[in-house]
Amino acid sequence: MSKLSEQIIPEKQINDLMELKPTQSKIDEILNNALNLKGLSVEETAYLLNIDDDETLDKLFKAAKTVKEKIYGKRIVLFSPLYVSNYCTNNCLYCGFRYDNKDIIRRKLTVDEVVQEAQKIVNMGHKRILLVAGEDKNAVNLDYIEEIIQKMYELKIMNGEVRRININIAPLSIEEFKRLKSFNIGTYQSFQETYHEETYKKMHPTGLKANYEYRVKTMDRALQAGLNDVGAGVLFGLTDYRFEVLALLSHAQHLDKKYGTGPHTISVPRIEPASGSEISEKPPFAIDDKTFKKIIAILRISVPYTGIILTTRETSKFRREGLELGISQVSAGSKTNPGGYSEDNSTEQFTVGDHRSLDEVIKELSESGYLPSFCTSCYRLGRVGKDFMDLAKPGLIQRFCQPNALVTFREYLDDYASPETKNVGLNAISRYLEGINDEKLLHKVKSMLSRVENGERDIYS
Repeated sequence: MSKLSEQIIPEKQINDLMELKPTQSKIDEILNNALNLKGLSVEETAYLLNIDDDETLDKLFKAAKTVKEKIYGKRIVLFSPLYVSNYCTNNCLYCGFRYDNKDIIRRKLTVDEVVQEAQKIVNMGHKRILLVAGEDKNAVNLDYIEEIIQKMYELKIMNGEVRRININIAPLSIEEFKRLKSFNIGTYQSFQETYHEETYKKMHPTGLKANYEYRVKTMDRALQAGLNDVGAGVLFGLTDYRFEVLALLSHAQHLDKKYGTGPHTISVPRIEPASGSEISEKPPFAIDDKTFKKIIAILRISVPYTGIILTTRETSKFRREGLELGISQVSAGSKTNPGGYSEDNSTEQFTVGDHRSLDEVIKELSESGYLPSFCTSCYRLGRVGKDFMDLAKPGLIQRFCQPNALVTFREYLDDYASPETKNVGLNAISRYLEGINDEKLLHKVKSMLSRVENGERDIYS
């Protein structure tokens, strides 16, 4: 590991901190500090990772829920992934797209096929798409990415459209990231998968991804190139989860200190079975549900400003529980193979655990007191990067989030919802309006909602 990599991920220090044993008074002190929304140090987080009794875990879970609601309220952002290719030059042992998988049905979508997939996603009611591709830069180059993004943004289907495209593709050079920025993307995602260097090299034996140092510096290159928002994540189950959480926090703090903006999102996938994977059926460090809940809650209070993403890898039951721990973004109605929304038989990246439709997810969120959101206003008004962080860190972003969430939710209910979901959703909106105590804000929101009801779309502030 180079000197710079060690500064980002101080492995020896992390290993030492993993052995810290918490006392109840220390835990109570840390959880009380967390409610100030300032985040936690790596050392404080290390203490929390060694909690194992149910009573203290319950305190942690309540603190995480409080922190999430102080910053983001009950809002849950929805999106859908669009896989455009499963060609990959890497040989990740846990992934169905791996180069050595001889049983995989490979597929790269044409531009017209990408548009067709995007149309199906828009017809569900989604406004936000995560574009995903296997890491083969010959199959998926920037010319291709530019063309499909342009075509997707041009889509207009009745009242539907793609308003923001986030990107999860192979790491790029600084010059390539500069070009990617010109495509008007939202967040760029890249997962380290595992921060533990020895494990990383074992899990990624060949391909561009085999270079640990190049991977760990991806976010630096992206931010140096002028991208505003980056999304981080690890694949839990490859090594000791305590190391991964502390390393992820170290990475976030490095970015925040150097660039004034930590990760816009953190994704928390667990290893799921994948066709052609060598280890996915029996992960070397399998994470049970109780431990996984602890991980999510700790990340929420350690990096309070970030959006935490839980995808359809998880079952509907676990996703319901995850929402209570600080999850703020979820995918819905997802397919994880190229052409999946058109019922293509190409190989999935991993097994999906939650098969519910978007409408079913929206109905349950509404019944459970959450506010479904399709908002993309921050991206489009320049509330990104450091500007977003300056609002999110003290909990001020709710001033914008709640009105825009209500308006985009009403759009969904009018344009896409089943009658039953629409009825439940309208009741939920009424409850939210009753909870707005600021008369000026209430008047503004009611005015925006009235405009939507009268047929206007894409209203935001």
